[in-house]
Amino acid sequence: MTIPETLIDAATLAALPAGAVLVVDCRFELADVEAGARAYRAGHVPGAVYANLDRDLSDQSRTAQGLGRHPLPSAAAFRATLQRWDWRRGLPVVAYDGHFGAIGAARLWWMLRTLGQPAAVLDGGWQAWVAAGLPQASGDAPSAIFPDAAASGRHFDAAASGQDFDAAAIVYTDALRQQLAAGTVCLIDARAPERYRGEVEPLDPVAGHIPGAGNRPYAQNLQADGRFKPADQLRAEWLALLGDATPASVVHSCGSGVSACHNLLAMEHAGLRGSRLYAPSWSGWVSDPQRPVARG
Repeated sequence: MTIPETLIDAATLAALPAGAVLVVDCRFELADVEAGARAYRAGHVPGAVYANLDRDLSDQSRTAQGLGRHPLPSAAAFRATLQRWDWRRGLPVVAYDGHFGAIGAARLWWMLRTLGQPAAVLDGGWQAWVAAGLPQASGDAPSAIFPDAAASGRHFDAAASGQDFDAAAIVYTDALRQQLAAGTVCLIDARAPERYRGEVEPLDPVAGHIPGAGNRPYAQNLQADGRFKPADQLRAEWLALLGDATPASVVHSCGSGVSACHNLLAMEHAGLRGSRLYAPSWSGWVSDPQRPVARG
């Protein structure tokens, strides 16, 4: 089954045959880390499994290493999560959340694509599914989405697979500092303007932004109804922002490497491929008080 590489609408997802994709509910609230699981139990896309941003899409044990509030898990740990979901290699994944893709869904999309696997984000998120009047399930996640997978040999064997994240798609702090100094990178911060300017900082110990970074709040990728703007409009807006910079020179940042994936998704949807993620993002940058901070 082939699905779009970036976004899929609710009606198209609902019309897919059973088992054609694995749907993953990524709803999460930074202020209440169990709210997403409660929302999942109350109602979710039928057949969907639940992904917790802290436990499934991050490795919280690495926060003390200067890797930000949501450090990427190792590829091996992520493969083990996929195995727990009874995912099979090559099966497309559709992710959604309650923040129009900005918390969890775009992160999972990016992780899968960086692992070389097909994925898309539900355009408009959970709200679009509900607004369309589509069926809902409730309760805990099913224990086996594809009970025949192991018997058929399609089950994803995390231990046997050596596949890793594409290192070329990820930037860490030392490399970012070098590229900023050399002027070879276009750094884009996805946070809200007031956080970028350093006027408020609700999550991290220091307010401001990385010197040299520009600002494209992820919300600017969306229409009023929470769906993404048309690809042509996104392309025009991003090209105007980038100026002479090429998509391949772009590195995306945010607070912790999550909502930055929304900008990655928007560029990809606009046909502007090759940008990268500064995985530690602002929370990783300010973990060292000696690093410079810009405001305004």
